[in-house]
Amino acid sequence: MNKLPSKLEIIRQRIEKACIAAGRQVSEVSLLAVSKRHPANKIFILNELGVSDFGENQLQEALPKLEELEYLDLQWHFIGTIQSNKTQDIARHFQWVQSVDREKILRRLDRQRPVSSGSLNVCLQVNIDQEPQKAGATSEQILQLAALAEGLDNIRLRGLMAIPQLTDNRQQQHDSFRKVRSLFEELKNFGHDIDTLSMGMSADLEIAIAEGSTMVRVGTDLLGSRDI
Repeated sequence: MNKLPSKLEIIRQRIEKACIAAGRQVSEVSLLAVSKRHPANKIFILNELGVSDFGENQLQEALPKLEELEYLDLQWHFIGTIQSNKTQDIARHFQWVQSVDREKILRRLDRQRPVSSGSLNVCLQVNIDQEPQKAGATSEQILQLAALAEGLDNIRLRGLMAIPQLTDNRQQQHDSFRKVRSLFEELKNFGHDIDTLSMGMSADLEIAIAEGSTMVRVGTDLLGSRDI
């Protein structure tokens, strides 16, 4: 637990160096702490250190933490695969959903979002390398989902999320992230008012930032090994 400040400082330094190398401002890239399978007290400590965005991918695990920490001004992001029977709780309790890849899910989130909670921030998940075992829509489906999202009353389309193919080949990593950025720019050219490109994790955040990421998702390198 006492290593959290030093781990956070290392991640912040990596983000800063990557931004400088890419000729970007550090303020252009935000940190999403992936807190799945970590207890609420770690989240509390990170919040005390200035982290406000946290990602969870298992609803049953996340809800007790959200309730325990409801007195804090946190932004909760759902980043896992979404089952239809879970959309109501996700729509009610999270401020962001980064893993929307189907029309059915998008419509359910819109319908089940309480009006009093304001618009639900949504990133569309793209399977940029077309991996059959991985969630995410194709580039063509993303264009259709984006058009649908713009017409929904309780959804605010923020951008894209991607988890490119795992590889040690740096050129392939650059190529994958560049394809996501290209799709992001295509959406903007179609008139979508989007600002979030969520890509890059512990192992590849520098490459993601070089290719335009505005949000990196960091878990183990920040919070350590999973507690449960």
